Amino acid sequence: MAGRLARVLMRRPGPSLATADRALWHYGAGFDGRRAVSEYAGFAEAVASSGAEILWIEDDGDGLADAMFTHDPSLVTGEGAVLLSMGKPLRRGEPALHEAAYRAAGVPILGRIEAPGTVEGGDCVWVDAATLAVGRGVRTNEAGILQLRALLAPLGIGVLGFDLPFWQGEEACLHLMSVVSPLAPDLALVHPPLLPVAFRSLLIERGYTLVTGDPAEFEASFGLSLNVLPTGPREVIAVAGAPKTQAAMEAAGCRVTTFAADALCLACEGGPTCLTRPVLRLD
Repeated sequence: MAGRLARVLMRRPGPSLATADRALWHYGAGFDGRRAVSEYAGFAEAVASSGAEILWIEDDGDGLADAMFTHDPSLVTGEGAVLLSMGKPLRRGEPALHEAAYRAAGVPILGRIEAPGTVEGGDCVWVDAATLAVGRGVRTNEAGILQLRALLAPLGIGVLGFDLPFWQGEEACLHLMSVVSPLAPDLALVHPPLLPVAFRSLLIERGYTLVTGDPAEFEASFGLSLNVLPTGPREVIAVAGAPKTQAAMEAAGCRVTTFAADALCLACEGGPTCLTRPVLRLD
């Protein structure tokens, strides 16, 4: 998850986000749709500057405000994509957008998660090429994990489920990636108070060094201080405004690029990782 980002699926927000109903989508009080669209341009520039090819899904006014968070509706393996099943009902139309984009780009579709199973990409963390950790919580259920395990087993990939805490409830979004962000193949940024104990033990057993983000910044940013996107080993994009967490990453040898995203990320409960679906990373 921290190899050189070569190809990535993104959705350029437009009218669906600009005119979104804040209460309906569970966005924060600071939400400003038009400002969020403007802030996205800065993020997209940072991704493009990394050298990654961007596959665009355009916002044509379909009303899917959360569809800019392309990390969640699909999962990509070395053999193709798995279309996931969204735990948030308002997002259930998004996997179809990904399917169309993959077919247009020539990316094979391996299969899909079917109801009543749910799996969101934010709950999926590649520990290594043969081990996928999946958070079991309000957005991903056991039925979905079982389907994903069956789909990936023929590829030699093991799927391990880890229980997540209820934390702020069903309307909020606590994914496994809310509490861990890979920074390099053996390095990860974590928020220990919400990290499943067994998952933490697995990371340490596999040789990871864990960098702890600042807990006060985690709380103040609704967890977005921990949501960082690696564009390569120890090269990350992060939301501005978390200097202590940034310093912790830099002390671990990371180069950190930040962008202003109060309306885009903090208000909408999704960070740089959420805004991207990596399609190809290079070792």
